[in-house]
Amino acid sequence: MSTLDFYLNRKSTVLAQRRADFTAAPEKATVRIQAKSWVAGNTGVRPVKIGDTLLITDSAPALAGHALGPTAPEVLLGALASCLVHTYLIQAVLMDIPIDGVEIEVRGAVPMGGVVGLPYDQPPQMTEITYTANVITSASAEVVEQMHQAVEATCPVLNTIRNPTSVMRQPAHTEA
Repeated sequence: MSTLDFYLNRKSTVLAQRRADFTAAPEKATVRIQAKSWVAGNTGVRPVKIGDTLLITDSAPALAGHALGPTAPEVLLGALASCLVHTYLIQAVLMDIPIDGVEIEVRGAVPMGGVVGLPYDQPPQMTEITYTANVITSASAEVVEQMHQAVEATCPVLNTIRNPTSVMRQPAHTEA
């Protein structure tokens, strides 16, 4: 018996309901989400409001931060790690694979030269993003490989990073 059986059974029921909902009303399959951030006074700390959750992002002291929270690039890697874990859980349910746990480690490099005003050839962006997936399961290596492939095909954050979508600045009012 898996330590995740209760959760995975509940997940299976919910996924079946979502498939029924989305089949009946396909427009409901697109969920609109948002995040908001601002500078917190003289600290430079950037609170981020996501739904009902507030988290703090900051820079390291080398960029005048106080290291009070993760940096924005770290949050991006954390979002990828979290989405991968969740997608593994979903695929385990959909593929009926018994799993006792999933741990994802994501790594990346951030070229900072252009960020601090040095000349650059390419716009600054994260590079060398890799992840390691440790799936605890009694399933065969062949079945686990099929799950890896299904995760790679269906993880929304992974696919957004691999196949970037446009990001457009919307007009906003400014206050003096």
